[in-house]
Amino acid sequence: MAKHWEVLRYLRPNGGYIQTGEEYEGIEFVECEPFSKAEYEAAFDLVDTAKAQAEADAVAKRKAALAKLEALGLDEDDLKALGL
Repeated sequence: MAKHWEVLRYLRPNGGYIQTGEEYEGIEFVECEPFSKAEYEAAFDLVDTAKAQAEADAVAKRKAALAKLEALGLDEDDLKALGL
């Protein structure tokens, strides 16, 4: 589950707000365009989706790298032996 601060960074990456507590009502928009409570609540799902996609991408990259190593006749133990 996304954290409130992750949602704020997602919606307003450049800041411009002050937050007191973890609820929408505690957000004070100082130097940024305000967003609605509905946008704030919906962003939790968007952040969770982005995190899941980033994890899936990392797993895919690792699998691709391991496949390349295997093609060279290396495995994970070889990398560990090299300190990588």
